[in-house]
Amino acid sequence: MAPKFSEPSVKRKVHHNDGSRAKKAKTTTGPKHKKVEPKASESDGATFSDSDDGGAALKQGKTANGQAAGKALEKGQTSREAHAKQKQLAQERKAAKPLADEVQRTKKLWERLRRKSHVPKEERQQLVDELFSIITGRIKDFVLKHDAVRAVQTAIKYSTPVQRKQIAKELQGAYAQLAESRYAKFLIGKLLVQNDTEIRDIIIPEFYGKIRKLINHSEASWILDDIYRGAATKEQKAHMLREWYGPEFALFKSGNKGEVTADLSKILAEEPSKRSTVLKYLCDMTNNLIQKKMTGFTMLHDAMLQYFLNLKPDSEELKEFVEVVKGDENGDLLKNMAFTKSGARLACLLLAHGSAKDRKQILKTYKDTFQLMSGDPHGHMILLAAYDLIDDTVLTSKSIFPEILGKAEDLDPGNITFMANDPNARIVSLYLFEGQSKSLFPSSHADDLELLSELHEIRKTTCKKDAEVRRKELVASMSPQMLAAVAAFGKELAATSFGCQFIADILLSSIGDKTAALEAVAATAAGEPNPALPEDADPPYPPPPHLSLTPHGGKLYKTLIAGGRFDRETGTVKRIEPPLNFADILYPVIKDHIMQWAVGPSSFTVLGLLEAPDFSSKKELLKLLKLEKKTLERAATAAETTAEGVKPKLKNKDNGSKSKSGGNQGARLLLEKLQA
Repeated sequence: MAPKFSEPSVKRKVHHNDGSRAKKAKTTTGPKHKKVEPKASESDGATFSDSDDGGAALKQGKTANGQAAGKALEKGQTSREAHAKQKQLAQERKAAKPLADEVQRTKKLWERLRRKSHVPKEERQQLVDELFSIITGRIKDFVLKHDAVRAVQTAIKYSTPVQRKQIAKELQGAYAQLAESRYAKFLIGKLLVQNDTEIRDIIIPEFYGKIRKLINHSEASWILDDIYRGAATKEQKAHMLREWYGPEFALFKSGNKGEVTADLSKILAEEPSKRSTVLKYLCDMTNNLIQKKMTGFTMLHDAMLQYFLNLKPDSEELKEFVEVVKGDENGDLLKNMAFTKSGARLACLLLAHGSAKDRKQILKTYKDTFQLMSGDPHGHMILLAAYDLIDDTVLTSKSIFPEILGKAEDLDPGNITFMANDPNARIVSLYLFEGQSKSLFPSSHADDLELLSELHEIRKTTCKKDAEVRRKELVASMSPQMLAAVAAFGKELAATSFGCQFIADILLSSIGDKTAALEAVAATAAGEPNPALPEDADPPYPPPPHLSLTPHGGKLYKTLIAGGRFDRETGTVKRIEPPLNFADILYPVIKDHIMQWAVGPSSFTVLGLLEAPDFSSKKELLKLLKLEKKTLERAATAAETTAEGVKPKLKNKDNGSKSKSGGNQGARLLLEKLQA
């Protein structure tokens, strides 16, 4: 509660005749804003007022009503009237500023335009046209005003390509200044997000020669790095990154035929005398940003990688650089590096070249970040590097596996399905089991294989433990969690193609008791492959297809029945030891619907049962098939059509069924087995 103040008065000290000081009398204050009327006997001038006859000067303060203490109101004026007058004066001063009326009008237009769903298209076009009529030719005056720049951004949002180019050209020469503005910097992003080549080539060159200044600016640094990361071409990036090497590299081109290059090794090869100068300048710029805690910039990570790649092995410069990276408080630098291409590569190289102590400290820095890194296009490589480079497999398994998978007794289904189906996370979860297979590293991840090859070459001199021994130890540590995941969430995992591959790789390559996991996978095959949908189904949508009707489901069952992976060189299946014996686990589950399997898309699953050397119910299965021989014959010679009578565009021979000549190929092979 605000304190109450009494009317201003002069405080005087009262003394007794004997020199002692009298105690201050207690007084009560009247109600707020209450004026004390003088008595009739005092109105003749017997008393005096400080305002009339001078008196002590009062210290300025504020009264309860907000009026400045000691500042008298005009005669007959209340505090409300005084406040209204002050407000009017403020409005008059504001109106006296340049473009006051125009700014006020643009703000009203913006207030209307920003409510997109409440403005009809025709009215919005009229408002945009009016807005352009106001700002055209005076955009530089508007964009540096925090309230007016929003209207300009709205104009860009609804503008035509011609109008955007008009705005971009009108702002030429001011983009560096706009980048330093707290509000106008977003205008640059609005212009560049449209991916207009002409606008991009107008804006980005204006930053050349100013990179060092802008990257250290609290406002400009973020929009500059966004431009570098998301809008600039390869050549424009090279122009911007070269300025980290020294002022002269911002002005002159380098390389053969005059092309611009930011590859520091090429630059130093052409001008070796400048090596120490360039590295010192680059080191100073990177250190400056690290000390300011501005460590999230892609441009910074690119510059740091160039610096690292051009340091001599075992040099003092390299040791100092590693200490700077490790010594960053809270590990923000390493964590930010994990999510850019250059930063992740640099972190992997630090693991490769570092000592055992360095690797342990780097791994510790990423604690509580492994889950996020596993799904990142760049961060997942640091986890693969940790698998391949850290000799202390106990440290690796205790640090990484519980975070990305969870403990075996407390698994999260969402987390497991993410690790199985995400294009990057699945590499982290299956790399130790499957290695550098094409199915795990498609062409989109070719850069991953190149980096792994580089790391494997370095570890020959920096790692002590044999690579295969390290892998087996990690597989043994990871297997219990992976088998528990398959046992607990077999149905959820089998619903997708990647999930089925995840199940197959775990069951074929893991170590430990696989019984529960195999039974969970077999349970996914339960039920009738073609159930009739009830008419009163709620909701009235078809259920997901039975797993035997999907290509990935049939392939999963076939692989597990075979008990190993197919070797193209020998043309045979390399069975694992001990054998899975999945045929005996699956057969009791599908026995009641075996003919629907035999003539359906997963007919090769039934064929696999007959060919499995460890299948104990082979005679029983043959007997059932012989009883339905005519059904097999009809399926083997059936026309190649779907239920709707349309020829399918794709045929999958692996899961079964239709050959080029028509009919179910799996059913035809089953007939041959019966006749043998």
